[in-house]
Amino acid sequence: MDCKRVTSNWAKDFLNKNTEAILVDIRDKDCYETDHVQSAVHLSQETLSDFLKQTRMETPILVMCYHGNSSQMIAQFLTEQGFQEVYSVDGGYEGWQAE
Repeated sequence: MDCKRVTSNWAKDFLNKNTEAILVDIRDKDCYETDHVQSAVHLSQETLSDFLKQTRMETPILVMCYHGNSSQMIAQFLTEQGFQEVYSVDGGYEGWQAE
């Protein structure tokens, strides 16, 4: 199954309308700490296990990386773990900032 790819504008609207949705930022810790979308949760190798245990499978998840490439792989991984609604944000953080 391919992950669903969405634009930054679609993701912003979706997050505004779906208060349970989670935006995860998979960029490295330094980049995340330097600047990130206010509502974003940092997802890394260190936090992945807890995230998988603590997040309901019904929770909509949007995955953001630098430019929208790595997020597709992580979105696919989360889908394979059983999450029902997972999206990859095309353009990543750079695209989000540009729109």
